[in-house]
Amino acid sequence: MKIRRHLALMMSLLLGSSLAIAACADDPAPSSDAGDSASNSIGDTLVVDTSFDLKTADPGRQYEPTGAIINKAVYQTLVTLNDDDLKNPVPELADFELSEDQKVLTVTMKEGNVFSNGDPVTVDDAVFSLERVQGLKGNPSFLLEGITVEKVDDTTLTLTSDDPMPEIPFKLANPSLSVVNSALVQENGGTTDESDAAEQFLNQTSAGSGPYQMDSYDVASEVVLVPNPEWTGEDVEFQRIVIRNVQGATQQLNVQGGQSHIALDLSPQQADQIDGTTAKVDTQPSETVVFLLLNQDAEINKWTSNPDFVQAVRQSIDYDKIVELSGQGAKQAAGFIPNIIVGGLEDDATNSFDPEAATAALERSGYNGDEISLAYANDLTVKGIELQTFAAAIQEQLKNAGINVVLAPAPVATELDAYRGGTEEIGLWYWNPDYFHPASYLVFSPGEMVGLRAGWASGADDAVTAAHDAAESAKGDDIESAYEEFQKAQNLTGPFIPLVQPPKSVGYAKDLTELGLNPVWAIDVSKVR
Repeated sequence: MKIRRHLALMMSLLLGSSLAIAACADDPAPSSDAGDSASNSIGDTLVVDTSFDLKTADPGRQYEPTGAIINKAVYQTLVTLNDDDLKNPVPELADFELSEDQKVLTVTMKEGNVFSNGDPVTVDDAVFSLERVQGLKGNPSFLLEGITVEKVDDTTLTLTSDDPMPEIPFKLANPSLSVVNSALVQENGGTTDESDAAEQFLNQTSAGSGPYQMDSYDVASEVVLVPNPEWTGEDVEFQRIVIRNVQGATQQLNVQGGQSHIALDLSPQQADQIDGTTAKVDTQPSETVVFLLLNQDAEINKWTSNPDFVQAVRQSIDYDKIVELSGQGAKQAAGFIPNIIVGGLEDDATNSFDPEAATAALERSGYNGDEISLAYANDLTVKGIELQTFAAAIQEQLKNAGINVVLAPAPVATELDAYRGGTEEIGLWYWNPDYFHPASYLVFSPGEMVGLRAGWASGADDAVTAAHDAAESAKGDDIESAYEEFQKAQNLTGPFIPLVQPPKSVGYAKDLTELGLNPVWAIDVSKVR
């Protein structure tokens, strides 16, 4: 889990909606009418179940998973990421080129794109949309922090920063940076500052150029989408998309029983119960990394700040068993950058189960059997897996190595305070990227945000700091290797122990052949076939 800079956002991402509803007799059911316009056996209505984390349909304000699904369907971004390649941004509404010094991104609008009311998508719409995100100062605003947006001519705009920004094309793929119809939004209260009053309008009416537009919107129960009649891209398969707020266990029952076609939030255990007769499961490593942090502040704990003790913990963990606990499709995390992102490590022998090496390191540390607390939030799950499951396994494995760990669970609100305040001795957390470029992980360094939460002060590790600086300044083809070296340096002497990339399990009707899954926005419903 990424502990984001905005507490409200964090709580939303962690806890999800408390308003989840079960399917009922009035829920939309798959159509079996042979005359339906869709070419598949399901019919013309696609029903998607997910646990809502939804506050608004206004792109400039939304930064929640369910909002990203809706915005991806209704709007377009200047840049996008293909479902099967998250390492190379590609044009959507515009072509783009990053300057040699990586400080200026030149964006050239493509011709032929139109909004759902028939208005053409222009450079003015793009400039207004980005400046509006900046001016609203909402959760997504940090994506454009320190960036100046300027119109150059009738087809071109630039994004400029005083510092290199190789990550900016990846940021532009975020649905929060969608391009809205500036004239329509301004007519309905839209501005580029905090006086903006267009949210209510955007919660009721589409102002985008995407394949769908909103038919109805209820933040607590369901959102219904219908095709955009002005859409210029590939034809969509379904004439109606129903996205419903449904709890995970009910999602499994619904997709098995045919009351829904896609279940986005299955736990590994629920996924295992789908036998393929009426529904199937797509399971793959997610964008999430579960990790331990060992506090480097000797005043917090003299053992967790001992380099030999850290090594002993690192080599006492049976990573294969942690992966087994995470279900089919899980993968050991070789570093804190998941392998689906540029620079993610596929493996690193430093993070390996080696009881003999662990024993030797523990002896060198002088550890005397003192109790050490392992803190975690007891009301959080990671892709359907309770943190308690990981904590209990780690406690047992460290006990076998002679390390006396006491579990210290607490509600997330309490544990966040300890985590953010840097007072945990050993902490168990997980992290999702804000954007799919490895620069999102530079905070795992001495003196940076997450480093400080592990008591790792600036100047504490010259080797890791040098690797951080090299990664931050890397360009082009050197970026991948620089971030790989950054993680290897961390694994040698840092306080973070990456454990596992848990799986993302999605259930779907057996007659579907394409799902359009993408960890940036969960699912592109326009690509479902």
